[in-house]
Parts: sequence; structure tokens; C-alpha cells
Amino acid sequence: MTFQFSPSSSFKQDITLVPLASNDHLTTELRQIAQTIGVDLNNLEQDFKAEYNEILPLYTAGRRLFLLGLGKRLQMTDIIRAFRSFAFRNKERLSDKLAINLFHLQDAIDHVSAVEAAVNGLYLGGYQIGNFKSERPVVPRFWQDATEVAFMLPADLHEAGERAAEKGLEMAQTQWSIMDLVNAPSNKKIPADLANWALRSGERYGYQVEVFDINRIRTVGLHALLAVNRGSEEPAAFIVMEYKPEREEGTLPRVGLVGKGVTFDVGGISIKPSTNMHYMKSDMGGAAAVFGTMEMAAKLKLPVHLIGVVPATDNSVDAKSIKPSDVIDSYSGKTIEVIDTDAEGRLILADGLAYMLRHYEPEVLIDLATLTGSTVRTFGYHAAALFTNNDELHDRLDDISRKTGEKFWRLPLWDVYKEDIKSDVADVRNYSGRPLAGAIGAAKFLEVFTADHPAWVHMDIAGVAFTDSEFSSQKSATAYGIRLLTEYLIQLGGKKEG
Repeated sequence: MTFQFSPSSSFKQDITLVPLASNDHLTTELRQIAQTIGVDLNNLEQDFKAEYNEILPLYTAGRRLFLLGLGKRLQMTDIIRAFRSFAFRNKERLSDKLAINLFHLQDAIDHVSAVEAAVNGLYLGGYQIGNFKSERPVVPRFWQDATEVAFMLPADLHEAGERAAEKGLEMAQTQWSIMDLVNAPSNKKIPADLANWALRSGERYGYQVEVFDINRIRTVGLHALLAVNRGSEEPAAFIVMEYKPEREEGTLPRVGLVGKGVTFDVGGISIKPSTNMHYMKSDMGGAAAVFGTMEMAAKLKLPVHLIGVVPATDNSVDAKSIKPSDVIDSYSGKTIEVIDTDAEGRLILADGLAYMLRHYEPEVLIDLATLTGSTVRTFGYHAAALFTNNDELHDRLDDISRKTGEKFWRLPLWDVYKEDIKSDVADVRNYSGRPLAGAIGAAKFLEVFTADHPAWVHMDIAGVAFTDSEFSSQKSATAYGIRLLTEYLIQLGGKKEG
């Protein structure tokens, strides 16, 4: 996919897409369009209100013009979804040449952001889930390499628009790869496959990847990861990634990301009910977010020092599986009483957090995990739960989430909840044993392994990493977190440079 930019607003391409907002400028914009292509304004106003995802095709002089409604909210994520939906619904109509006229957006959104959103959405509109079908569908022309997308916008924005278009494409390609990974069935996604994904990405985009095999995991002493892996046929993997720009100028901000990499979760001895268990192939959504963010940081050559850690295993049932009431060790040296073997994600994250802190001492520590049903019951499939001990960090991420649209809501880390993880026989227990405040209890457990780090964030993304969409008949991956964290790193690197 290549990009061109023109200061002209005339409709010369075979297919032109015109996004419009449902605001006070709509009548004026429709009047200009009607005059340009020679249609009746009254009919146009009657047929098109620019409601969200509304599409009106117009045909004139052998050309096709599509009006695309963006509604009133115009958050970036909504624009991405509108373009994605348009591309998905019209994938067989689109040729390898498309023009996008942004002149009619007026002040609804900054044009450079609109370019990025349009490219990201259009590319993702071609995503298909059926990688394991015996007959793969033919890739439509628009998603082949020769595609040209021409943007119509003011000349003084062309340079910034080109950068935004490339960024939108780079992000979409990484999201596509991550969605493939999360959507893959568990027998096609064992811990070694996660490790190989990271190794290939690191080699291609220039960051370091080290994979600990099961013997190295034992030698290092990642005891909680080993405990969860005991019931598995496949050995665990511990994946450590590190990115630095080729040319370091001064001290770089150092950020550590830890992602839960449970490739399938039956719950262990505390086995889950069979209903919807097939969705547990997505229980490595936190790892996927870390993978995608590592790749984007390297692609964009961000001025940050980024470390990613992913403990990977499945959580299965075997005679060797850990049992409720077992006491296990951990990398930090703290002992853990296992109350529920289905609370396994926090166990492997405990080792990941402790390893990150001991070996890399990040200034900012963020972990992501599809951790608790409690978060889904609280927020449904619209927002993640966020926990942090740092108000400034929360506020910055909150501002960014309003731009990216990857929503979250902050829940408390009050010490009164320490009672939920108090153990009589070990340093800490992994679950309160009660169906109350589950997401908070999990966060308090993880806090024990953060060594009172002053800038720690835990994101429980259980409801947003894998959810319904128009692109699949069942739930599927969203690549949640990659845009949020990438924008955070962009801002962090820019602040450091300044």
C-alpha cells in the first residue's frame, strides 16, 4: 500500500470516499459536494445524515463516490472502526486505487489524525480469521501490494499526513499479526509458538529476544511459572525482549512491560465449566499486547528503552498439577498458598514482575493480563480495569485513552483489601476464596511482587482483548492495548527529548 497527497478537492479517482461528521457544517459540506458532482441537494440531505457508519453510494460520470458518516463523537477509535467497517462491507467493490477527500471534515477532527485513522481502519477491514481453513479465500485487490491511496487535504499537511499514513499502516500490520496470534487455537499456539513469534519479530525489526527453555526456567528459579506448567504437556517458555534505538542520545526513559501468556486455560484442578471454555485460547491477550507494543516501538524507532517479559504456559489438568492448598515458591522468594488453580495468571505474572524488577529496574512498570471474570462482570466488553499507585501515570494514560479509544476505568488499591490475600500458611494466597472484589484481590496479589515500585500499572483486559465484532460469528481478538501503550511511549520519548 502506497500513499499520495493532493491539495485538490475534485473527484478524479474511480472511487472516492468522503467522510463527513454529523455537525453544524454538514449542510454546507453536502451543498459543495452536490455542486461538484451535479446532484440535487434536497435529495442528498434527505438521504444522508452522516450518522455513524452510514454509507451513501453516489454514481456519476463513470465514477463512484461514497459518503461515509462518522457521527458526532469523532473519537479516533470510532473513525478507525467506521473506515474498517466500510472496507469490510465493500471489500469486493474496492479496486487498488482509492481517493479519500478530507476537506469536508472541517474542524471535526485534525486532518493528520484522520489520515492515520483512515489507513489503519481500511487495512484492518481486510482482516480474515480463517487461517486454518482448507481453502483460503482470495485476497481482494485492495489488500494487495500495488494498492494506492490518495488523500485530498491542504498542502501544508502533506508531510505530516504521509508520516501519519505510514504509522497507521505499520500499526494495522502489527495488529493484524497480533490478532492472528490471539485467534489461533491452542494446539497451534503452544508456548514455543509465542517464543518464535517474538524471535521472528525481533530479528525483523531490530530488537533483542531471549527465550528461556524449561531447563533455564528451573535454573533461574521461576518457581511459580513452573508450578502452573506442571499440568501441561508442553513446556513453559519465558520470553525476554529488549529494545533500544540504534543511536542513543542521552538517558532514555526505561519502561518494563509484563504480559500474561497463558496459551489455554482450563482452570487446572479448579476446572472451568465447559461453556465458552473454547474462548480460553485468548488467555494470552496480555502477552499479545506486550508483543505488539515491542514491535511498534522498534518499527517507529522510538527514543525509549523498552523491556518486555512474557511468561508462557497453558494451565491444564494432570496428575502432576498443583492443587488447591498447595504452597509454592516464586522467583521473588515469597511463598504462595494456592487457593484456586484457576487463578494461575497472577502466579506467572508474579515471577515476570519480580524478574523484571531485579534485572532491569524500569522507571515505569506496566503489566497486562486477561486476568479476572470480575472485570468482565463490572465493565462488560467495553473497558479494562486499571490499577495504579501513581496518579500522574494514571492521568497521562487516561488522556491517551481518550484519543485512542481503548477505554479503561481505575479501581482502588486500598490496603483494606490486603485481607483478601492474607494466608495462614504462606506469605500470601492467590485468591480470597470468595466471589467478591475479584479484580481488586488479583491486583493486590500482584502488588506484593512489585517491591513497592512507585510507578506501577496493572491492566486487567479480560473483557476487551477478545470480544464480539461484525467480522466474525464468534468472539475474536481486538489487539487491545497496543495503540494505548504505543502512544504512551511516543509521548514519553518526546517528553524526554524535550
